[in-house]
Amino acid sequence: MSLIDHPLVSSRYFFPRREAPTKIVPVQVDGATLACAAFQSHPDAPWLVHFHGNGEVVADYQTDLTPQFLAAGLNVFLAEYRGYGASTGSPAMVKMLADVPHVLAAVGVSLDQIVVYGRSVGSLYAIEAAFRAPTIRGLVIESGIASPIERVLMRVRPDELEVTADDLLAEARIHLDHEKKLSQFPGRTLILHTVHDSIVDVGHAKRNATWARQPEVVLYDRGDHNDIIAWNRDDIVARVVRFAQTK
Repeated sequence: MSLIDHPLVSSRYFFPRREAPTKIVPVQVDGATLACAAFQSHPDAPWLVHFHGNGEVVADYQTDLTPQFLAAGLNVFLAEYRGYGASTGSPAMVKMLADVPHVLAAVGVSLDQIVVYGRSVGSLYAIEAAFRAPTIRGLVIESGIASPIERVLMRVRPDELEVTADDLLAEARIHLDHEKKLSQFPGRTLILHTVHDSIVDVGHAKRNATWARQPEVVLYDRGDHNDIIAWNRDDIVARVVRFAQTK
């Protein structure tokens, strides 16, 4: 087990809720079943695979954003995490990286028909998808995190885990190096962030953009971390749809 998956880290970092989606696509992973959801209204259209933020669940997105993406011509697969929604297991940051290929496989289409969208903590898993499956159609990072270990160290002191800061940083270099992962993804990356983000500051977006090989960056003047979509919904949907429909 990675040091970053210590139970104390998981308990302070993740905020799972247990609301179940109404339409479940079960995805089997090592030791757990993820309660994902899929919505297809366009047989030949690209698929948007969405990894939600912390404190959110797939059920939130059944009625929010998904109907707009469907109406605009995309299919949508909503990825769930261990311990969230109706999924079994418990959340663990590094262990859940290995769940990503199972989620992509469950969509059931070729990788070049998939655009991966990661919001907030979901950016870790969207970036992992681009790293592990570099032939995907594109990567969207919304309110994303450049350095996950910075976020961990805001919640847990190394001495509480009986390790040093260097020990944790070494683990992060192995599993959570977004500079390496983004620099090795040859495809297009759309980065969406608000300049007023008080939780994951806009510097994270700028770092991710520096590392990505084909970045497009949109910085919004309205909204904060948890209401960026509420303030900029129409523009975000339009940009993501255009991005997904462009090869």
